[in-house]
Amino acid sequence: MIFLYVCQMIYNKDTAARIAHSLLQIKAVKLNAGQPFTWASGLRSPIYCDNRRTLSFPKIRTFIRQEFANAIQDKFGSIDVIAGVATAGIPQGALVAQELGLPFVYVRSSKKEHGMTNQIEGVLNKGQSVVVIEDLISTGKSSLNAVDALREAGAEVKGMVAIFTYGLKVADANFKKYDCPLITLSDYETLIAEAVDKNFISEHDHDSLIEWKADPQAWSEAVKI
Repeated sequence: MIFLYVCQMIYNKDTAARIAHSLLQIKAVKLNAGQPFTWASGLRSPIYCDNRRTLSFPKIRTFIRQEFANAIQDKFGSIDVIAGVATAGIPQGALVAQELGLPFVYVRSSKKEHGMTNQIEGVLNKGQSVVVIEDLISTGKSSLNAVDALREAGAEVKGMVAIFTYGLKVADANFKKYDCPLITLSDYETLIAEAVDKNFISEHDHDSLIEWKADPQAWSEAVKI
């Protein structure tokens, strides 16, 4: 397989640039090195990505859905089920499943504490092949938690497709550890290049964004007050 030594790759450079521009245009991505954002992990960052905003723009939403479908067919071939990661991967996954005419399930972060105590919602049979849909990859931890749940249920996880990745080294290590190929429609480098080219950010902000990518933890600690 093409993924034997490469666990992360963008699907198509033209697609990556178009999606990066769209995310910037609709303010799904916010860039601010002067007033960093704090992630749930506590890490501070000059970038924040909210791909849920794409759902409110039909043309962008349609393009993402179609490119997801193209990437899955090109890179993974025939599959049985599409799985979305709760919560942001659910609407994207449902759209892709509809586009491909496939069954859809979604994976919670943990099992419910009531009812059937399901972690996977929908019909999934042992041995079925699955591609997982995510909106965003940071460290990959929560996304790969879904892969774990699907494998424990007996599914064959062929890989994951996401709208955007920060391209962090920790994510690369995590996906390699799980032997889970990752295809993204756009990535950090493409986004920053597009932001500079279209004057969304200054050269000074560009330098901060590059510095953050080189060592997010050190950058985060340096800006703490």
